[in-house]
Amino acid sequence: MAENNFDSIFIKNTEKDLPKAMIAAIDTGDYDVERSIGELKELIRTAGGITEAEIVQKRQAPDSATAIGSGRLEEMKRLVKDLDIDIVIFDLELTATQIRNLEDALDVETIDRTMLILDIFAQRATTREGKLQVEIAKYKYLLPRLSGMGRELSRTGGAVGMRGGPGETKLELDRRYIRSRITALESELKNIASRRELMRKRRKKDGMLTAAIVGYTNVGKSTLMNALTEAGVLAEDKLFATLETTSRSIILPDGRSVLLTDTVGLISRLPHHLVEAFRSTLEEAANADVILHVCDCSSEDPKEQTSVTKELLSELGCDGIPVINVLNKSDLADWSEEFLPEGTVLISAKEGKGLEKLLEELMKALPETARRMKLKLPFSEAGLLARIRAEGNVYSEEYTEDGIKVDALVDIKLCKEAEKFSEED
Repeated sequence: MAENNFDSIFIKNTEKDLPKAMIAAIDTGDYDVERSIGELKELIRTAGGITEAEIVQKRQAPDSATAIGSGRLEEMKRLVKDLDIDIVIFDLELTATQIRNLEDALDVETIDRTMLILDIFAQRATTREGKLQVEIAKYKYLLPRLSGMGRELSRTGGAVGMRGGPGETKLELDRRYIRSRITALESELKNIASRRELMRKRRKKDGMLTAAIVGYTNVGKSTLMNALTEAGVLAEDKLFATLETTSRSIILPDGRSVLLTDTVGLISRLPHHLVEAFRSTLEEAANADVILHVCDCSSEDPKEQTSVTKELLSELGCDGIPVINVLNKSDLADWSEEFLPEGTVLISAKEGKGLEKLLEELMKALPETARRMKLKLPFSEAGLLARIRAEGNVYSEEYTEDGIKVDALVDIKLCKEAEKFSEED
C-alpha cells in the first residue's frame, strides 16, 4: 500500500520535475463533469503538479469500495505504470475505505478533490488566522476517515502527551486527540474573530464606509484590489492565489474614504466544512456597506460562477446589502457596455479600464455620510467652519474681504446648515 500522508505529494515534492497526476471522475449526472475536470486541472496546476491522464466513468452512483468500476480500475492501473503517475486525484469526496482500497490496487498515493484544496490552502496560508482555518478544516476532514485508513497521527502532528485509560485503542486515542485539537484551534480562532468583530464595530462607530470584494476564485479580485489601492496583494493566474483578507483605504472622487476588503475566492462544490472554517473571513462581506461582486466575463460559464457566489452571500446573510456586479477581464472578452443592466460595470483590472465608472457606481451605492461642498462662509460663521473641520475635511480655504471660501468634505449632519452658504450651481 502506498504511504498516504495527509500532506500530499505536492507539498512534499522538492525535486525539479513536477508531480504527475491522473484525474478520475464519476459522472452521475448531478453536475457538469467536463467543467469540473477543467477546474480540477487548474487546482492541480496551482498545487504544483501536471495532469497526465483523465479517466471518466458514467455510473448511477460511485462504487462503495473503490468509487470506480473494476474495468476502469484495471485501466487506471496500466496508466499509472505506463505514465509513471505520482498521484491519483478523484473529482469527488472519497471515504476512508475507498482511499485504502484504491491505494492497495493502484500502489500510488490517492487523494480526492477536498484533500487537494486543503493542500493548496496549506501552501497559501501565511497568517495565524489562515493557518488555524486550514488546520481546523484538515482535522474535520480526517476525523471520520480514521477507522478506514489506519493513519498514524504522527503524520498529522502527533498525539504527543495523550494518555488513555486501560484498554483504550490507538483509534480511540487518535479520535480523542483530534477532537481536543479541533476544540483548542476553534477557541483560538474565535478569539481572533472576536478581535475582528471589535474592529468592525469601531469602524461603524467612527462612521467608516466599507466595501467587500467577493467572487469566484481567479476572477481577478486581488488584481482589482491592487489597481484601486496599490495594496501589493499577490495576484496570480491560479486558483486560490490568496486566502487571507486584505483591507486598504481609498479616497473616492467625492472626497469620502472607503475601506476595501479582498476576501477569499470561492469555488463550486466547496465542502461545507471548508466554508465553515473560513466563515469568519467571509463574514467581512456580511458587514460591508457595499459588495463588489467580481465575475470573470471571459469565463466559459460566468453564470455558474455568479450562482456559487450569490448562494454563499445569501447563506452569510448578505441579502439587502447593495451589490455592484463587476465584469472583469473585458480585455479577454467581447462584451458591450450598451446592454449591461443597471449596477453592472465592465472593467479590465489588469489594464485599468473601467475603474472610473466603477468608482462612480461605488459612490452612488454607498450611504451618504458626507458631501463635498464649495462654500462661502461669512466671518460670523467661523464656528461652523470649525465644526466642518472637526467632523469632515477641509481641502482649501481662502480669506476674502467679505468671507471665507471653503472647499470641504462636509459631514452629512452639517450639510443642511452649510447649504445656505453654497457656491455651487
